[in-house]
Amino acid sequence: MLDINYIRNNPDIVKKAAQDKLMEVDVDRLLELDSKVRESTSLIETLRAERNSLSKQTPQLKGEEKEAAIQRVKKIKEDFTVLEGNISASKEEFDKIMLKVPSIPAPEVPIGKGEEDNVEIRRWGEIPEFGFTPKDHMELAESLDLVDIPRAVKFAGSRSYFLKNEGVLLEMAICRFVIDKLVSKGYSPMSVPLMVRENAMLGTGYFPIGYEQAYKITEDELFLIGTSEVSLVSYHQNEVLSIEELPKKYAGFSTCFRREAGTYGKDTRGLYRVHQFQKVEQVIICRNDDAEAEKLHYEILGNTEEILRDLELPHRVALACTGEIGIGQVRKHEVETWMPSRNSYCETHSCSTLNDFQARRSNIRFRDKDGNLKFAFTLNNTGIASPRILIPLLEIYQNEDGSVTIPKVLRPYMNNMEKIEPKNKA
Repeated sequence: MLDINYIRNNPDIVKKAAQDKLMEVDVDRLLELDSKVRESTSLIETLRAERNSLSKQTPQLKGEEKEAAIQRVKKIKEDFTVLEGNISASKEEFDKIMLKVPSIPAPEVPIGKGEEDNVEIRRWGEIPEFGFTPKDHMELAESLDLVDIPRAVKFAGSRSYFLKNEGVLLEMAICRFVIDKLVSKGYSPMSVPLMVRENAMLGTGYFPIGYEQAYKITEDELFLIGTSEVSLVSYHQNEVLSIEELPKKYAGFSTCFRREAGTYGKDTRGLYRVHQFQKVEQVIICRNDDAEAEKLHYEILGNTEEILRDLELPHRVALACTGEIGIGQVRKHEVETWMPSRNSYCETHSCSTLNDFQARRSNIRFRDKDGNLKFAFTLNNTGIASPRILIPLLEIYQNEDGSVTIPKVLRPYMNNMEKIEPKNKA
């Protein structure tokens, strides 16, 4: 969330940020409630001082003066009750609005409403040309016996799937390759809790706006995470870090869950949009320094681009417009990988800087060199997400005989297997 002092001093900037991000938030009502809370709190302090003074004087008073003092103290207590009730109601409404106030986009973020307004930065790799009629990833996966969707849907519902045989090995190889790469760059590997309390979702900004996308375990008041970012940021919830240990760099591995609410009938074929997936996530916690955060943003973006280059998958990088970045993001790049069956670049990675948005909500602070407490900055980016990444990998690496060549960097993780062959060549 934003600092309330910033909102008080810059209401028009905050309103414009909400408008540009296509988010509805009543900044005027927020400031009205803020004023009410401050005025009532000030009055309570004034009354408390009066009550304390009367309490000291009353034993020395007599007659009507003493009775008047006693009645005044009673009245102050009654006023306390009313004022505290008003503060509580105003604070509750204030907190609800504050959780919906977006961060301010960085100056370079283009104004726009949708992905068509994103600005392409660069491309890498050549779009493949096939000398035969290529298959889509599901045709390949079925002929190679890598995926079974009908049997999963039978008992687990839509957007469910089985990965099988070399499909499992391929997913594990990709994830392990990415983790090894990130570890070699100084990132700590983390396997994280998949079920978290509501405050972790609120603290990382996935609630209250994203309630409809999360799976809830009602009996235990827990939620399934949609990214290990939730657990990794919450790892330092309510902590004070020393400046010497920053930046903290994590490579989180987890199964992730997403309801995909609002996507009925969209991307129903194959593995593009599923409810459960595996992901390696890059998460960084650093000092509240814009220059350092920007440098680290391009570091984790560079890690992703290096991963895709190693896999030899054509891709492009785009700077997301205001309508495409989330409530807490101040800067976001989307990395899109070429998917032949969709005849387009499609999002496989998302790189975000959130400044102190998550740290304020999660109360993650550090002491600077002068001993002052400050909120940290956070960043995140996908390392790899499967099975979505399997789509370009299977489709781009397919051969005319129906086999799929395994990228060279993954072969050591698959017992040096070079190809996945059709199970029934006839």
